[in-house]
Amino acid sequence: MDLNLHGASPSSSASSSSDRHRRADNGASQPESNGNSSDPMHSWWESISKARSRIHLLSSLLPPAASGDEGFLSSLADTDRPARSLLSNPAYSYISAAISAPSSGSGDDPLCQWLYDTYLSSDPDLRLVVLSYIPLISAVYLDRIHHPPSDDPVLLAGFEAVFLAIYSAEAKARNGKAVTVSIPDLSQPSLYHSPRNSSKSSNPHRRSGEAFVGVLSPPLEPQTAVKSTKRACIVGVALDCYYKQISQIPNWSKLDLCNSAITWAGQDCPCALDFDPEKGNTESFDNDPDETDSIAQQAKDLSLEDDRRIPLPWELLQPVLRILGHCLLGPLNSDEKSKNAASVAVRRLYARASHDLIPQAILTTRSLIRLDRAAREAATTTTTTTNSSASGSNANTPSKGRKLEVLLVSK
Repeated sequence: MDLNLHGASPSSSASSSSDRHRRADNGASQPESNGNSSDPMHSWWESISKARSRIHLLSSLLPPAASGDEGFLSSLADTDRPARSLLSNPAYSYISAAISAPSSGSGDDPLCQWLYDTYLSSDPDLRLVVLSYIPLISAVYLDRIHHPPSDDPVLLAGFEAVFLAIYSAEAKARNGKAVTVSIPDLSQPSLYHSPRNSSKSSNPHRRSGEAFVGVLSPPLEPQTAVKSTKRACIVGVALDCYYKQISQIPNWSKLDLCNSAITWAGQDCPCALDFDPEKGNTESFDNDPDETDSIAQQAKDLSLEDDRRIPLPWELLQPVLRILGHCLLGPLNSDEKSKNAASVAVRRLYARASHDLIPQAILTTRSLIRLDRAAREAATTTTTTTNSSASGSNANTPSKGRKLEVLLVSK
């Protein structure tokens, strides 16, 4: 990983020749030169072989304190889908310990080298592994940037190289175009709607029937370094790429993001309770105060202190709120821990946005809080109705054996 190409700190040196040979041996970002690239069986086996080589290399890079059983990570290489096996909970505990280590993130960090080379590979499963650790990397990186442990300069060129690899790939995929959304002119008739009054458009510069185009993300400019003015944008793009794969992201990674958002918002404020009927203990769920304490403890497990708030510009906050919205309302997200943690996070972020006066964040967090409350009330009502029906039928309905139905067939 030539960190000098990405604007790393002056203390970080270029990759040695041994690093380049190692990357070549591992097949990172090498073009296919044989004629069997169109063979599905050959492509499948090549993907499996590449994933196994990456896992074996990762097993040799992790320190003994983090790797635990020396044969555990290596055993993942023997599975049918080795890259997906890296997303299991035991593998997460080993890798997260190395990412959170005090010496992690430097220009010569071998784990950052592995993450960088792994994302440069064209294998989607290997890229998914790297994206799954983006919430934890973002939490550690932003905390050390804004809360340095000492007066010494912070050397995090390894983390920055991983962010730049994701940012560059996304900028290339967008091809200099902005991410937009088209909103049709609702004053015009459609197949399912006929307006009562043919009123003129409220925007005089907009032609009748013309769709409104909103810019979700401006075009991405090429970046060779993580400058302070572009840091939020670069990290935000990495989180946006994370959100695009949210349906395949494991629950432990989503929980990391929710806990990070709680920490980034800062200490709790009474503003977070504005939308809850009871002001005493509104962050508890199902009248269980232990759940709130568990969420707070999980946020502290990221090795961050209670009040470690960071600047939250819209470039960084927008993808975070999208991810929290999925954790709260996603139909495929059935993990209660991530739902409860996301519920706490949006309330903390609402309080933070109210103090920072960020209109977009205030409107978004208010909407998420209301939708979350509506979903929880609907679930509670459904459960109560079901229990009442079950208890009523048991009390009033006599227990009778059902008669067997006899089908009469005429001969």
